[in-house]
Amino acid sequence: MRVLSGMRPTGRLHLGHLAGVLSQWKQLQDKYECLFMSADLHALLSEYKDPSQIGVYSRDNIADWLAWGISPESSTIFIQSQVKQHIELFFIFSAFTPLGWLTRCPTFKDQVKQLKDKDINNLGFLGYPVLQAADILIYKAGYVPVGEDQLPHLEISREIARRFNFLYKKEIFPYPQPILSPAPKLLGTDGRKMSKSYQNCIYLSDSPEEVESKVKNMFTDPQRIKRTQAGRPQICNVYSYYELFAPDVREEIKQDCLAAKIGCTDCKKKLAGILKKLLEPARDKKENLLKKKGYISDIIDSGRKKAEVLAEETLSQVKETMPFAR
Repeated sequence: MRVLSGMRPTGRLHLGHLAGVLSQWKQLQDKYECLFMSADLHALLSEYKDPSQIGVYSRDNIADWLAWGISPESSTIFIQSQVKQHIELFFIFSAFTPLGWLTRCPTFKDQVKQLKDKDINNLGFLGYPVLQAADILIYKAGYVPVGEDQLPHLEISREIARRFNFLYKKEIFPYPQPILSPAPKLLGTDGRKMSKSYQNCIYLSDSPEEVESKVKNMFTDPQRIKRTQAGRPQICNVYSYYELFAPDVREEIKQDCLAAKIGCTDCKKKLAGILKKLLEPARDKKENLLKKKGYISDIIDSGRKKAEVLAEETLSQVKETMPFAR
């Protein structure tokens, strides 16, 4: 009943993270033993040319987690690179993971296409799924929250667990199962994937003025030219935000749009007000947390110690099982 999940600290968190990850984490921590990590080693695989901001974003992201309700009392919060057992298990797994599993992984091919501005044709990025397997299996996590695009990676984690258990004739590792996010993928303000590279994000730390400006420029139904024309909320990116963040008024907005009772400008103004009200409490809480000297550092250090105990227990079992390490 243990869950492992993480985020790559490559930038500030945005509404997509809230809808797809943080909301789910908050629910999971009440049901399972959860470990949430800032995956800085994974971030290094694409940011190695300038890694100076990875540590900054790790702390900033964790502050957001806490502000949005991730509890250090209920969950173990830590930074991946501070738990050295991840790397040791990664190397052991690398010794017997076939290259074909990695080169055929559709996620790797997709990332190469998406990150054209990054030179990721390197050994580390190809081995990303093996490091991910080590992250999961070092804690014997039974469940992993993932998006559908990450399912091939999780299948590799299960294959690595099966291969280890078969090779060394001992059931050390479980076969982790996915927990898919119930929230649909949130698109950016321009209708593309929400990404800092596209500059189309509404960040959790954005000021009210920034939120209003970004919502004002959001793409809507391209065929609705006049205020008197009926809209098509089913294809409108603005309406998709109502579905996720304003379920109490989404039906009203839908019907008004279909009947041309509300125009796109008024619809955006209403959405901006909803988002500003949504973000304000957590943004203020985050600012206060960051002002508390040593608070974030203490939580990270405490989480590291808890994670190390679990990780070392698993690694000791691995070494006792493998002939070379006896």
